Amino acid sequence: MKRTLLAGLAGGAAMNLAMLLTFRLIGFGLHGDGILLTSPIQSKKLIAVWTQLEPLPMVVRNPAPILLGMMLFAIGHAMVYRWLSPAWPAGTSRRALRFAGLLWFMTFLFWEFFTPLNQFGEPLPLILLELTFWAWIALAESFAIAFVAER
Repeated sequence: MKRTLLAGLAGGAAMNLAMLLTFRLIGFGLHGDGILLTSPIQSKKLIAVWTQLEPLPMVVRNPAPILLGMMLFAIGHAMVYRWLSPAWPAGTSRRALRFAGLLWFMTFLFWEFFTPLNQFGEPLPLILLELTFWAWIALAESFAIAFVAER
């Protein structure tokens, strides 16, 4: 159980760092000047949710609880990894890639379909960019979890 907890903490740290490098630096920008807020094709509703409608998302106004929550989700992901990985071919990379695909498909693809597309009317090109970000995030988290769990 200790290794699973450590794997989750490593995965959470990797997830938070990957989110910083993708969504924060490129997507939203350090000063709200990223492509997801400045693109002329972006949904006005999405821009308003992130920049105008009060209260702003917690991750904007008080990110610490969200960052902590991501760590807790990653611990849960490590538990799922521990449960599923014995059924997969051996090898850290092979298992990490399978787990990344699972996370991306079951979590991030669903999220982009249900929220940005469905609720905010975000255009497909920007959703595809976000799905690319989510792929990098899933890979970072999954490789961190697998690296620790497989030692």
